[in-house]
Amino acid sequence: MGAWRVRAFTSVSEGKRVGLGHSGVRVMVAAGLIAAAAAWAQDPVTEDRPKAAQTEGVAPGQSASPDQRAEALRTFLGLGARPDKEAAARGEPLFQQNCAFCHGPKARGATGPGLITADEVLGDDHGEHLVGFLKKGRPQKGMPGFATMTDEQLKDVAEFLHLQVEMVANRGAYHVLNIVVGDAARGKAYVAAHCAGCHSAETFAHIASRFRSPEQLQRGWIWPSRAQNPALAVTATVTTPEGARVAGRVMQVSDFQITVVDEAGQKHAVALERGAQVEMKDPLAAHEEMIKTLGNRDMHDVTAYLETLQ
Repeated sequence: MGAWRVRAFTSVSEGKRVGLGHSGVRVMVAAGLIAAAAAWAQDPVTEDRPKAAQTEGVAPGQSASPDQRAEALRTFLGLGARPDKEAAARGEPLFQQNCAFCHGPKARGATGPGLITADEVLGDDHGEHLVGFLKKGRPQKGMPGFATMTDEQLKDVAEFLHLQVEMVANRGAYHVLNIVVGDAARGKAYVAAHCAGCHSAETFAHIASRFRSPEQLQRGWIWPSRAQNPALAVTATVTTPEGARVAGRVMQVSDFQITVVDEAGQKHAVALERGAQVEMKDPLAAHEEMIKTLGNRDMHDVTAYLETLQ
Protein backbone atom coordinates (compact mmCIF):
# COMPACT_ATOMS: atom_id res chain seq x y z
CA MET A 1 0.00 0.00 0.00
CA GLY A 2 1.00 3.59 -0.40
CA ALA A 3 1.63 4.08 3.32
CA TRP A 4 3.95 1.07 3.38
CA ARG A 5 6.27 2.76 0.91
CA VAL A 6 7.20 5.36 3.53
CA ARG A 7 10.70 4.66 4.87
CA ALA A 8 10.52 0.89 5.05
CA PHE A 9 9.18 0.22 1.57
CA THR A 10 10.51 2.29 -1.29
CA SER A 11 8.36 0.62 -3.93
CA VAL A 12 5.96 -1.93 -2.53
CA SER A 13 3.69 -2.09 -5.58
CA GLU A 14 6.69 -2.98 -7.74
CA GLY A 15 7.68 -5.76 -5.32
CA LYS A 16 11.07 -4.51 -4.16
CA ARG A 17 12.53 -6.06 -1.02
CA VAL A 18 13.93 -4.17 1.92
CA GLY A 19 15.21 -5.09 5.36
CA LEU A 20 12.98 -4.49 8.36
CA GLY A 21 13.97 -2.98 11.64
CA HIS A 22 11.29 -2.33 14.26
CA SER A 23 10.56 1.16 12.88
CA GLY A 24 9.78 -0.36 9.49
CA VAL A 25 7.46 -2.90 11.06
CA ARG A 26 5.52 -0.14 12.82
CA VAL A 27 4.94 1.55 9.48
CA MET A 28 3.53 -1.74 8.22
CA VAL A 29 1.26 -2.08 11.25
CA ALA A 30 -0.13 1.44 10.85
CA ALA A 31 -0.83 0.87 7.17
CA GLY A 32 -2.44 -2.47 7.95
CA LEU A 33 -4.81 -0.85 10.41
CA ILE A 34 -5.82 1.75 7.82
CA ALA A 35 -6.47 -1.00 5.28
CA ALA A 36 -8.50 -3.01 7.80
CA ALA A 37 -10.65 0.00 8.62
CA ALA A 38 -11.32 0.65 4.94
CA ALA A 39 -12.21 -2.98 4.32
CA TRP A 40 -14.51 -3.10 7.38
CA ALA A 41 -16.37 0.00 6.23
CA GLN A 42 -17.05 -1.53 2.84
CA ASP A 43 -17.62 -5.17 3.71
CA PRO A 44 -19.70 -5.44 6.90
CA VAL A 45 -19.83 -9.24 6.84
CA THR A 46 -16.98 -11.65 6.02
CA GLU A 47 -15.92 -15.00 7.39
CA ASP A 48 -12.82 -13.51 9.04
CA ARG A 49 -14.77 -11.03 11.16
CA PRO A 50 -16.32 -11.57 14.58
CA LYS A 51 -19.38 -13.80 14.69
CA ALA A 52 -21.33 -10.93 16.25
CA ALA A 53 -21.06 -9.06 12.96
CA GLN A 54 -22.66 -11.85 10.96
CA THR A 55 -26.33 -12.31 10.25
CA GLU A 56 -28.11 -15.22 8.58
CA GLY A 57 -28.50 -14.66 4.85
CA VAL A 58 -26.42 -11.49 4.63
CA ALA A 59 -24.10 -11.31 1.65
CA PRO A 60 -20.83 -9.36 1.88
CA GLY A 61 -19.94 -6.02 0.36
CA GLN A 62 -21.87 -4.58 -2.53
CA SER A 63 -24.16 -7.62 -2.83
CA ALA A 64 -25.93 -6.83 0.46
CA SER A 65 -29.25 -5.00 0.31
CA PRO A 66 -29.81 -1.90 2.48
CA ASP A 67 -31.96 -3.95 4.87
CA GLN A 68 -29.27 -6.63 5.13
CA ARG A 69 -26.57 -4.06 5.83
CA ALA A 70 -28.75 -2.43 8.48
CA GLU A 71 -29.43 -5.76 10.19
CA ALA A 72 -25.77 -6.80 10.09
CA LEU A 73 -24.67 -3.52 11.61
CA ARG A 74 -27.34 -3.48 14.32
CA THR A 75 -26.20 -6.97 15.34
CA PHE A 76 -22.56 -5.88 15.41
CA LEU A 77 -23.35 -2.74 17.45
CA GLY A 78 -25.38 -4.73 19.94
CA LEU A 79 -28.38 -2.41 19.75
CA GLY A 80 -31.35 -3.15 22.00
CA ALA A 81 -34.72 -4.60 21.12
CA ARG A 82 -35.78 -3.98 17.53
CA PRO A 83 -38.37 -1.17 17.38
CA ASP A 84 -41.90 -2.01 16.24
CA LYS A 85 -42.26 0.17 13.15
CA GLU A 86 -46.04 -0.17 12.97
CA ALA A 87 -46.39 0.92 16.58
CA ALA A 88 -43.92 3.74 15.94
CA ALA A 89 -46.06 4.95 13.04
CA ARG A 90 -49.06 5.10 15.37
CA GLY A 91 -46.99 6.84 18.02
CA GLU A 92 -45.56 9.54 15.76
CA PRO A 93 -48.70 11.75 15.56
CA LEU A 94 -49.17 11.36 19.31
CA PHE A 95 -45.59 12.51 19.87
CA GLN A 96 -46.00 15.43 17.47
CA GLN A 97 -49.17 16.58 19.23
CA ASN A 98 -47.96 16.21 22.81
CA CYS A 99 -44.16 16.25 22.88
CA ALA A 100 -42.60 17.80 19.76
CA PHE A 101 -42.99 21.39 20.96
CA CYS A 102 -40.38 20.78 23.66
CA HIS A 103 -38.38 17.85 22.31
CA GLY A 104 -38.45 18.48 18.55
CA PRO A 105 -40.31 16.54 15.81
CA LYS A 106 -37.71 13.76 15.80
CA ALA A 107 -36.90 13.90 19.53
CA ARG A 108 -33.56 15.60 18.81
CA GLY A 109 -34.39 18.50 21.11
CA ALA A 110 -35.97 21.97 20.85
CA THR A 111 -36.87 24.13 23.83
CA GLY A 112 -36.45 20.95 25.89
CA PRO A 113 -33.66 18.34 25.74
CA GLY A 114 -33.22 15.71 23.06
CA LEU A 115 -34.40 12.23 23.99
CA ILE A 116 -32.14 10.09 21.81
CA THR A 117 -29.61 9.61 24.61
CA ALA A 118 -32.01 9.95 27.55
CA ASP A 119 -31.57 7.24 30.18
CA GLU A 120 -35.35 6.77 30.41
CA VAL A 121 -35.46 5.92 26.69
CA LEU A 122 -32.30 3.81 26.47
CA GLY A 123 -33.26 1.82 29.57
CA ASP A 124 -36.57 0.76 28.04
CA ASP A 125 -37.34 -1.90 25.42
CA HIS A 126 -41.05 -1.79 24.63
CA GLY A 127 -42.59 0.67 27.06
CA GLU A 128 -42.26 -1.36 30.23
CA HIS A 129 -40.54 1.60 31.92
CA LEU A 130 -41.51 4.54 29.73
CA VAL A 131 -45.28 4.08 30.05
CA GLY A 132 -45.22 4.65 33.83
CA PHE A 133 -42.74 7.50 33.48
CA LEU A 134 -44.83 9.27 30.84
CA LYS A 135 -48.02 8.90 32.86
CA LYS A 136 -46.45 10.63 35.86
CA GLY A 137 -44.21 13.06 33.99
CA ARG A 138 -41.62 15.16 35.78
CA PRO A 139 -43.58 18.25 36.91
CA GLN A 140 -40.71 19.63 39.01
CA LYS A 141 -38.72 20.03 35.79
CA GLY A 142 -41.59 21.30 33.67
CA MET A 143 -42.64 18.00 32.07
CA PRO A 144 -46.35 17.27 32.49
CA GLY A 145 -47.75 13.79 32.96
CA PHE A 146 -49.98 12.16 30.34
CA ALA A 147 -52.36 10.29 32.62
CA THR A 148 -55.25 10.62 30.16
CA MET A 149 -53.45 8.63 27.46
CA THR A 150 -53.90 4.86 27.41
CA ASP A 151 -51.06 2.43 28.02
CA GLU A 152 -51.23 1.34 24.38
CA GLN A 153 -50.88 4.92 23.17
CA LEU A 154 -47.90 5.49 25.43
CA LYS A 155 -46.32 2.23 24.23
CA ASP A 156 -46.69 3.53 20.68
CA VAL A 157 -44.94 6.76 21.70
CA ALA A 158 -42.19 4.67 23.28
CA GLU A 159 -41.73 2.71 20.04
CA PHE A 160 -41.50 5.99 18.12
CA LEU A 161 -38.69 7.09 20.43
CA HIS A 162 -36.90 3.77 20.06
CA LEU A 163 -37.15 4.07 16.29
CA GLN A 164 -35.49 7.50 16.46
CA VAL A 165 -32.65 5.99 18.47
CA GLU A 166 -32.28 3.24 15.87
CA MET A 167 -32.20 5.76 13.03
CA VAL A 168 -29.40 7.70 14.71
CA ALA A 169 -27.33 4.77 15.98
CA ASN A 170 -27.56 2.36 13.06
CA ARG A 171 -25.82 4.06 10.15
CA GLY A 172 -26.44 0.95 8.08
CA ALA A 173 -30.08 2.03 7.90
CA TYR A 174 -29.29 5.43 6.39
CA HIS A 175 -30.89 6.04 3.00
CA VAL A 176 -28.56 7.81 0.59
CA LEU A 177 -30.16 10.34 -1.73
CA ASN A 178 -29.49 10.37 -5.47
CA ILE A 179 -25.75 10.74 -6.04
CA VAL A 180 -25.82 10.66 -9.84
CA VAL A 181 -25.26 14.40 -10.08
CA GLY A 182 -21.97 14.58 -11.98
CA ASP A 183 -21.05 15.19 -15.61
CA ALA A 184 -20.69 11.87 -17.44
CA ALA A 185 -18.47 13.35 -20.17
CA ARG A 186 -15.99 14.68 -17.60
CA GLY A 187 -16.15 11.34 -15.82
CA LYS A 188 -15.26 9.49 -19.03
CA ALA A 189 -12.24 11.76 -19.49
CA TYR A 190 -11.14 11.13 -15.87
CA VAL A 191 -11.33 7.36 -16.38
CA ALA A 192 -9.29 7.61 -19.56
CA ALA A 193 -6.63 9.70 -17.83
CA HIS A 194 -6.41 7.95 -14.46
CA CYS A 195 -7.75 4.41 -14.82
CA ALA A 196 -6.99 3.13 -18.32
CA GLY A 197 -3.34 2.56 -17.45
CA CYS A 198 -4.26 -0.37 -15.20
CA HIS A 199 -7.76 -1.37 -16.35
CA SER A 200 -8.88 -2.57 -19.78
CA ALA A 201 -12.17 -1.64 -21.41
CA GLU A 202 -13.60 -5.00 -20.33
CA THR A 203 -13.25 -3.93 -16.71
CA PHE A 204 -15.89 -1.25 -17.22
CA ALA A 205 -18.23 -3.15 -19.54
CA HIS A 206 -21.70 -3.23 -17.91
CA ILE A 207 -20.13 -2.26 -14.59
CA ALA A 208 -23.25 -0.46 -13.34
CA SER A 209 -25.32 -3.65 -13.64
CA ARG A 210 -23.06 -5.39 -11.11
CA PHE A 211 -24.20 -3.15 -8.25
CA ARG A 212 -27.55 -2.67 -6.55
CA SER A 213 -27.40 1.12 -6.56
CA PRO A 214 -25.28 4.10 -7.67
CA GLU A 215 -24.17 4.42 -4.04
CA GLN A 216 -22.66 0.93 -4.08
CA LEU A 217 -21.23 1.50 -7.56
CA GLN A 218 -19.43 4.59 -6.29
CA ARG A 219 -18.08 2.74 -3.28
CA GLY A 220 -17.05 -0.17 -5.49
CA TRP A 221 -15.02 1.75 -8.06
CA ILE A 222 -13.25 3.87 -5.44
CA TRP A 223 -12.30 0.93 -3.19
CA PRO A 224 -13.08 -2.48 -4.74
CA SER A 225 -14.05 -5.27 -2.38
CA ARG A 226 -11.20 -7.56 -1.37
CA ALA A 227 -13.72 -10.01 0.14
CA GLN A 228 -15.42 -10.51 -3.22
CA ASN A 229 -12.21 -10.70 -5.24
CA PRO A 230 -9.36 -12.73 -3.73
CA ALA A 231 -7.01 -11.37 -6.40
CA LEU A 232 -7.09 -8.03 -4.56
CA ALA A 233 -5.62 -9.46 -1.34
CA VAL A 234 -2.41 -8.03 0.06
CA THR A 235 0.34 -10.62 -0.32
CA ALA A 236 3.83 -10.94 1.09
CA THR A 237 6.97 -12.93 0.57
CA VAL A 238 9.00 -13.24 3.77
CA THR A 239 12.62 -14.33 3.85
CA THR A 240 14.03 -15.15 7.28
CA PRO A 241 17.62 -14.32 8.26
CA GLU A 242 18.42 -18.03 7.68
CA GLY A 243 17.16 -17.82 4.08
CA ALA A 244 13.83 -19.67 4.44
CA ARG A 245 11.03 -18.19 2.32
CA VAL A 246 7.29 -18.07 3.00
CA ALA A 247 4.75 -16.46 0.67
CA GLY A 248 1.00 -15.92 0.80
CA ARG A 249 -1.93 -13.69 1.67
CA VAL A 250 -1.29 -11.41 4.62
CA MET A 251 -3.55 -12.17 7.57
CA GLN A 252 -1.91 -10.19 10.37
CA VAL A 253 1.10 -7.97 11.01
CA SER A 254 2.43 -6.92 14.40
CA ASP A 255 5.66 -5.41 15.67
CA PHE A 256 7.07 -8.89 16.07
CA GLN A 257 5.61 -11.20 13.44
CA ILE A 258 3.69 -11.48 10.19
CA THR A 259 1.11 -14.18 9.47
CA VAL A 260 0.43 -15.29 5.90
CA VAL A 261 -1.74 -17.99 4.34
CA ASP A 262 -0.12 -19.90 1.49
CA GLU A 263 -1.83 -21.31 -1.63
CA ALA A 264 -2.58 -24.57 0.18
CA GLY A 265 -4.43 -22.69 2.93
CA GLN A 266 -1.72 -23.27 5.52
CA LYS A 267 -1.05 -20.43 7.97
CA HIS A 268 2.54 -19.40 8.67
CA ALA A 269 3.55 -17.03 11.48
CA VAL A 270 7.04 -15.67 10.85
CA ALA A 271 9.05 -13.72 13.43
CA LEU A 272 10.18 -10.32 12.13
CA GLU A 273 13.72 -10.49 13.44
CA ARG A 274 16.45 -8.13 12.32
CA GLY A 275 17.70 -9.22 8.94
CA ALA A 276 14.31 -10.52 7.81
CA GLN A 277 13.26 -9.45 4.31
CA VAL A 278 9.59 -8.73 3.50
CA GLU A 279 8.24 -8.06 0.03
CA MET A 280 4.68 -6.67 0.09
CA LYS A 281 2.33 -6.38 -2.87
CA ASP A 282 -1.03 -4.59 -2.73
CA PRO A 283 -3.19 -4.60 -5.88
CA LEU A 284 -5.12 -1.62 -4.50
CA ALA A 285 -2.06 0.57 -3.94
CA ALA A 286 -2.98 2.69 -6.99
CA HIS A 287 -6.51 3.17 -5.61
CA GLU A 288 -5.12 4.36 -2.29
CA GLU A 289 -2.97 6.91 -4.11
CA MET A 290 -5.97 8.01 -6.17
CA ILE A 291 -8.08 8.55 -3.04
CA LYS A 292 -5.54 11.04 -1.72
CA THR A 293 -6.29 13.46 -4.55
CA LEU A 294 -9.85 12.46 -5.54
CA GLY A 295 -12.16 15.48 -5.25
CA ASN A 296 -15.94 15.52 -4.92
CA ARG A 297 -16.49 16.71 -8.48
CA ASP A 298 -14.30 14.01 -10.00
CA MET A 299 -15.94 11.36 -7.80
CA HIS A 300 -19.45 12.35 -8.90
CA ASP A 301 -18.39 12.72 -12.54
CA VAL A 302 -16.91 9.21 -12.67
CA THR A 303 -19.95 7.72 -10.95
CA ALA A 304 -22.25 9.48 -13.45
CA TYR A 305 -20.20 8.05 -16.33
CA LEU A 306 -20.03 4.52 -14.95
CA GLU A 307 -23.76 4.58 -14.26
CA THR A 308 -24.29 4.88 -18.04
CA LEU A 309 -22.43 1.58 -18.58
CA GLN A 310 -25.36 -0.71 -17.97
